[in-house]
Amino acid sequence: MPNAANLPIVIRAGDRARVERGFWRKLAAVARHIPFAQDALAAYYCAFDPATPTRVRALLFAALAYFVMPVDVIPDFVPALGFTDDAAVIAATLQLIAAHLRP
Repeated sequence: MPNAANLPIVIRAGDRARVERGFWRKLAAVARHIPFAQDALAAYYCAFDPATPTRVRALLFAALAYFVMPVDVIPDFVPALGFTDDAAVIAATLQLIAAHLRP
């Protein structure tokens, strides 16, 4: 059985492209309504920082792609709950990669 630590990490082109296309538009539309806007912004810059390890960048792109997707587990338009799944995904990812965030 292969060791997960030895598996190659690939940044999915679709995740990166989805984030590049939709992040700023989505953040501008919802930033006033979500308490995790600053965390999402930190995740974005960390994901595009070439000094960030590939494994960390892959996690961030996946989390940010989930944030910008128009369809997710709890639709964003649901009052009071719409962004809770997005916040949970971003918060969990940032917790996992906290050592790689820079000011």
